[in-house]
Amino acid sequence: MKFTKMHGIGNDYVYVNCFEEELAMDPGRLAELVSDRHCGIGSDGLILIKPSAVADFCMDMYNSDGSRGAMCGNGIRCVAKYVYDHGMTNMTTIRIETLSGIKTIDLTVKDGKVRLANVDMGMPVLLSQGVNRELTPEVRKEIADSEIWEVLDVQDKEMSMIHISMGNPHAVFFVDDVDNIEIEKIGPAIETHPRFPDRTNVEFVQIVDESHVKMRVWERGAGETMACGTGACAVAVACRLAGYSQDKVDVRLLGGTLTIFWNPDNGHVEMCGPATEVFTGEFNV
Repeated sequence: MKFTKMHGIGNDYVYVNCFEEELAMDPGRLAELVSDRHCGIGSDGLILIKPSAVADFCMDMYNSDGSRGAMCGNGIRCVAKYVYDHGMTNMTTIRIETLSGIKTIDLTVKDGKVRLANVDMGMPVLLSQGVNRELTPEVRKEIADSEIWEVLDVQDKEMSMIHISMGNPHAVFFVDDVDNIEIEKIGPAIETHPRFPDRTNVEFVQIVDESHVKMRVWERGAGETMACGTGACAVAVACRLAGYSQDKVDVRLLGGTLTIFWNPDNGHVEMCGPATEVFTGEFNV
């Protein structure tokens, strides 16, 4: 099976062009095999690039534990770069189908290669306190502070969070120092907490100033990763709701920085960042 290794600020996946390749096994099991950093290729998961009946392309993603994911912000930028750089399209605005809907990506191209991708991630949804409420511009103006927060009992400690969906769920916690969080202990405890029957992604955020924050992420099905695009979007929304940031904020992750803009006019979140191709090869299945 031919593959391409790519990453978005360190959030790395194995990409397979299913216009040319036919999988020889269940994609969940294949994701486990290729993701193994000792006996496989090494990645946070597997992303399949497929034809779509409703958009220009389809992204089908699987986490390193074999579970299927609905959306990946760093992954979708890499898909957009792949299809442009490999001559599958000459369009610089691309629509990609995902399990969380169709996303539109605007490409910045230099010397025939994609350098940056700006993704319309759609409208965030507030999940705190068990609600499922779209954060439209009108709701955003009217929502009360008491509706934003939820208290979670984690390892005999009460922790305040803001729970946001960006096509997948994110529990956002604000801390004084992200570098000293014992994420390997607290991350899985929150991911698998009874409050989240389908598990959740977990973000820890440190405010630098109103336009810069630091973040670490424990991803559902993958553990700590270098970056998470949907997580960065959820963090930016949570920061704005809590009054900690402006509409546009730079989110610094372990692998690099993403610029997130929560558009007050249409309520959509836009994510801008790079995508990088590392190498290509063949994997014996």
